[in-house]
Amino acid sequence: KADLPSRFGNFTLYGFYDGKEDKEHTAMVRGDLAGMEAVPVRIHSQCHTGDVLGSLRCDCRDQLEAALRYIGEREVGAVIYLMQEGRGIGLLNKIKAYALQDLGLDKVEANEYLGYPGEGRDYKVGARIIELLGIKSIALMTNNPDKIDKLQGEGIKITGRIPIVIEPN
Repeated sequence: KADLPSRFGNFTLYGFYDGKEDKEHTAMVRGDLAGMEAVPVRIHSQCHTGDVLGSLRCDCRDQLEAALRYIGEREVGAVIYLMQEGRGIGLLNKIKAYALQDLGLDKVEANEYLGYPGEGRDYKVGARIIELLGIKSIALMTNNPDKIDKLQGEGIKITGRIPIVIEPN
């Protein structure tokens, strides 16, 4: 872990290594979360095209920045950043899916055409990170009901949902 001042506030940046999947994940944390209840938490899946390149094909960057801004204004909270690009299909397959979208398929149809599930993201690692941070329960920042179900299936206690309200692209 290390201190990470950002334009969204001062955070502690934690790094996590998933040896099973050979992936590195991070958590930007405000405050000491050990033993805390109803901690605002955003679990954000990597979106290279949106988060880094500013793609207008998604709302990922705006959602990430809204979550960082929200957490940065509070005493406690976390934004967990998971390396699972393209709803879990990877960056190169995501680019292939973009090409299929240009031909008229939607995001889910394009993923399925490539032989992947429409929604392949997994939140097991996110759940383990919540546990490693010592959080007892979370107020999940999401618009995605599938994320709520998957986290609860991993034993995470969710006390509430904080919607991320942004202008869609």
